Amino acid sequence: MQYRNPILSGMYPDPSICRVEDDFYLVTSTFCYFPGVPIFHSRDLIHWRQIGHCLNRDSQLNLKGKHSAHGIYAPTIRYHEGTFYMVTTLVGEHGGNFYVTTDDPTGSWSDPVWLEQEGIDPTLYFEDGRVYLLSTGTPSGIYMSEIDLLTGKCLTTPRLLWGGMGGRYPEGPHLYRIGTYYYLMISEGGTEYAHRLTMARSSNLWGPYTPCPHNPIFSHQDHPSSPLQATGHGDLVMDTRGQWWVVCLAIRPSAGFPTHHLGRETLLLPAAWDEAGWLVINQGKLAALMMEADTLPAFPYPDPPSRDTFEGASLDLRWNFIRNPPSASWSLVDHPRRLRLLGQSATLDDGGSPTFIGQRQSALNCQIRTQFSFLPAHEGEEAGIALYQNEHHHYEFGVTRRAGERVVFVRQRIGVLSPITFEHVLAEDSSAVVTLRVEASPLEYRFVYTLGDGIEHPAGIALTRYLSSEVAGGFTGVFVGMYAISPASEAVTPADFHWFELISQDE
Repeated sequence: MQYRNPILSGMYPDPSICRVEDDFYLVTSTFCYFPGVPIFHSRDLIHWRQIGHCLNRDSQLNLKGKHSAHGIYAPTIRYHEGTFYMVTTLVGEHGGNFYVTTDDPTGSWSDPVWLEQEGIDPTLYFEDGRVYLLSTGTPSGIYMSEIDLLTGKCLTTPRLLWGGMGGRYPEGPHLYRIGTYYYLMISEGGTEYAHRLTMARSSNLWGPYTPCPHNPIFSHQDHPSSPLQATGHGDLVMDTRGQWWVVCLAIRPSAGFPTHHLGRETLLLPAAWDEAGWLVINQGKLAALMMEADTLPAFPYPDPPSRDTFEGASLDLRWNFIRNPPSASWSLVDHPRRLRLLGQSATLDDGGSPTFIGQRQSALNCQIRTQFSFLPAHEGEEAGIALYQNEHHHYEFGVTRRAGERVVFVRQRIGVLSPITFEHVLAEDSSAVVTLRVEASPLEYRFVYTLGDGIEHPAGIALTRYLSSEVAGGFTGVFVGMYAISPASEAVTPADFHWFELISQDE
């Protein structure tokens, strides 16, 4: 059967997977975004449906003051004796490793149990009534200790298991007992174009671990023509027929430029064990956008609607905030069938929690549209569409009041520069309702707005490369969504969004 990679498009990096009977569950990193750690369900490993977030309460996840490149790193999901465990790292001040649990992955997860072992990219391993924690540590390598699961305390001193094959940043460890061996799979080379998966094994849990003779077991390094690059950070699962699979991350660079702006995405690859007992991924071939493999019977989910009309009592699971949002910054009940945003003084340039509700840009070619009502009464109030990579690289397309006049504008924040690249004064008697459209292609965003007369007006272009990780830095991808700003502390003008849609036009 053919299937398409990525299986999760947009910023879904560092995938981890587990199986419980016929069901598969998958989690990914979220960095500065709230709620944290989306959890997905599948019956066939190809079609996935988000069923919740592991971290959706402030008591579980405090992102206050976290830089966009910090926050939640590299979660691992495991299932043991009726309980799901999600273990991860909160990077930044007052961070560390912790885990949360649930017996129902569609429901609520526990508050964190903080772990004593330092490092990043933690994973849990259960055996014979004991629990072990692995993480990336210093000096460079993978460390393991036995832990008390109730308290998070180390019962043994963390011990170096393996330093990898000499690549930068050995990280993302996952440990498996298969047959008579313990297999340790990690990533090396940094999460850029030299990313790779390597493996070692031992007949003893504590080692020594012998490297696979054909390491790296998977990499796209030195294959610049491949549309998928930077493959790594994988996890291993066996399906119900005994077939093995690897989920890992990859990037899709824009055509003609060695830059990517969608973030790191999730791939699925078939795997098997050779006669010597070493893992071979995708028969030793490169990953492809279209894959051919002996898959499970298809179990598709209905495609979610591309347009959200905000008619429910809660936000759809696709929506995210930058850090923990103030409750007063948004509402679904103040105006029926509208999403109301109330701007704050915090902007997208800040390390705080601006009024922003966004979703991942999931296709290189797509159309982003929204319709909203907004009549800014105070100087500097603004609302509209934002394309957000991080605090120093983002684009805004919206309506504001400037020098006493209502204007539609485009602003491009690129590092220390923040020019207004388009501005047009609107007549004071013009409609409060404005429709904004962003046409995205691999290399550029094109802006168009429409007023009550239905006539489309171009508002210029912006290049995608300035929102890429290679230019902007960090580890995230572009989020597209709605935002509002208000310098006024009182009588804030609401922005009422009628609908928002993201339509993929990728083949």
